[in-house]
Amino acid sequence: MFTATRKFIIASVLLSFLSLFIVSGAFCAEYVSVKGDNVNVRTGAGTNYEVSMELFQGYPLKVVSTQGEWLKIVDFENDSGWIHQSLVTEGNTVIVNGNKSVNMRAEPSTSSAIIATVDRGVVLTRLETQGKWLKLKHSTGLIGWIYQPLLWP
Repeated sequence: MFTATRKFIIASVLLSFLSLFIVSGAFCAEYVSVKGDNVNVRTGAGTNYEVSMELFQGYPLKVVSTQGEWLKIVDFENDSGWIHQSLVTEGNTVIVNGNKSVNMRAEPSTSSAIIATVDRGVVLTRLETQGKWLKLKHSTGLIGWIYQPLLWP
């Protein structure tokens, strides 16, 4: 039989785990990808606000808050705005965030052959992860590996 002290300890431990779960979930970033081309990002949550950016299909975005059906987003250059949730999908893309261009390799290793050079700002589709390397697909169909710290997100 549980004593009052033991019940209190068990309840405290369970509450601590629940709090940790809730807090860690609150800090998990949500990433989305733009569904189509010429998609407007606005200065506020509504179509009556000015267009601040126009994005293309696959462009990755980080969701920082929501207001109704509108998402406040930031991109890899820390530009922000609002986009309607119907214009995005679950994030499966990344963008090259290196200084200029980065090497795409045949295998996930710096000693592997370079199969392409990909410029900053190019969007790629995520296929697989192996350690700190991502297997990615370019819009041309080319598939290769890029070191994750050179990409966003």
